[in-house]
Amino acid sequence: MILQDIINIIESVVPLSYQESWDNSGLQVGDRNAEAHEALLTVDVTESVVNEAVSLGCDLIVSHHPLLFRGLKQLTGSTPQERCVEKAIRHGIAIYSAHTSMDSYLHGVSGRMAEKLGIANYRVLIPSSNDSEVGLGVIGEITKEMDDEAFVAHVAKVFAMPNAALRWVEGARRKVKKVALCGGAGSEFMEQAIAQGADAFVSADFKYHELQSAYQRITVVDMDHWASEHFTREIFQELLSPYISTRIAHADKSPIRYF
Repeated sequence: MILQDIINIIESVVPLSYQESWDNSGLQVGDRNAEAHEALLTVDVTESVVNEAVSLGCDLIVSHHPLLFRGLKQLTGSTPQERCVEKAIRHGIAIYSAHTSMDSYLHGVSGRMAEKLGIANYRVLIPSSNDSEVGLGVIGEITKEMDDEAFVAHVAKVFAMPNAALRWVEGARRKVKKVALCGGAGSEFMEQAIAQGADAFVSADFKYHELQSAYQRITVVDMDHWASEHFTREIFQELLSPYISTRIAHADKSPIRYF
């Protein structure tokens, strides 16, 4: 299949117009007119993931996080990013990333988090100015209200998180029914979650004072960034598997380890 045709399939669901102005979603490496036969699906493009693509004979990597955020000034192999680009080019591997374009899709990163947690009838938390179906984060209700500690345990189980990888702050009600979620770093949306009546907010990369400000206002679950987004690979697989062979990268994992 021609690479551009694969890109068209992805962008028919998550067009580049959905991405934030600072982002660099889209084709990172490769010739749009080249053939692609097998895609390796990943959250991050790392040297281990590129090596896995080489060993498996995959000629396309589809990632959530872009390999390239800023322009490279040299290709000397002196950084992991440069080595990834060099090896991909040398082995004819294209790299495509859907970052905030996938974040802003209602049934994308945050929507898939909601589905996994059993949250029904969710909607966009922070809609874009042009479309209520496009924006960052989601908000909805779990099937049955539960205690906050039980909800945190539910999050840990669904996302296969070790206890040390979760931090949480208790809210005012100590009960959870209405839940807001944002895959990746979404702490800046906590106040909007409170304003929309959420009992809990699930995201990643909170700073201490952000958690402090949440205390007895809203239950906050601060989880591992990668874990909050790893179901994105399933979305890619559902999109692409009718058209091209796909594999989820075994080498793709959170770089953070916990005691």
